Amino acid sequence: MKAAVISFPGSNCDFDMLYALQDFGVDAQIISAKANDLTGFDAIFLPGGFSYGDYLRTGAIARFSPIMSAVTQAANDGKLLVGICNGFQILTEAGLLPGQLLVNATPGFICDEVPLSIANSQTAFTNAYDPAETIMIPIAHGEGNYYADDATLAKLEENQQVVFRYVENPNGSANDIAGIMNEQGNVFGMMPHPERAVDAVTGNIDGQNFFKSILSGILARA
Repeated sequence: MKAAVISFPGSNCDFDMLYALQDFGVDAQIISAKANDLTGFDAIFLPGGFSYGDYLRTGAIARFSPIMSAVTQAANDGKLLVGICNGFQILTEAGLLPGQLLVNATPGFICDEVPLSIANSQTAFTNAYDPAETIMIPIAHGEGNYYADDATLAKLEENQQVVFRYVENPNGSANDIAGIMNEQGNVFGMMPHPERAVDAVTGNIDGQNFFKSILSGILARA
């Protein structure tokens, strides 16, 4: 598996993601947001951080980066596309996932570890998890409040596009949504950081099965 980790100006979780992927034997590379070609990569990762300083609105400037045309093409080609935290915000701004990430219901930056439930275990991002288990995953965001109108939320639920839910909602997200995917199941975004929960030295390995799921998903598509 060959993966691209997109580094935007202001990204600060790009190497976290790179190292997590490499821990699982993935041939991962950091790719600049100034690039415009993602040919040859099996999966694309948009990491957390503060792209372009989060000016205007989180992800609003990053969506116009040169790399985003290649990101969109990769998504349209059916390649796996993963956005974590700021990456999730960028995917919604680019229209690759529905909804919007708003300021936390109680304004302020939250840095914590929160319990998540597996809303759909039959995805390329969760197939290694037990559907009944609760996992602990770190969060670090000030604008993680997922919003979508009633019709969009109903569609997400009907199509089983909600992948993770907060057990204890930290930010006011509609329907306790922590992560969603597109209808085709190849584009995924979540606010929590599984890449920060893969090494025992951190005291948390609940993110390991996220990456194992992706590897399994890639093999299934081969």
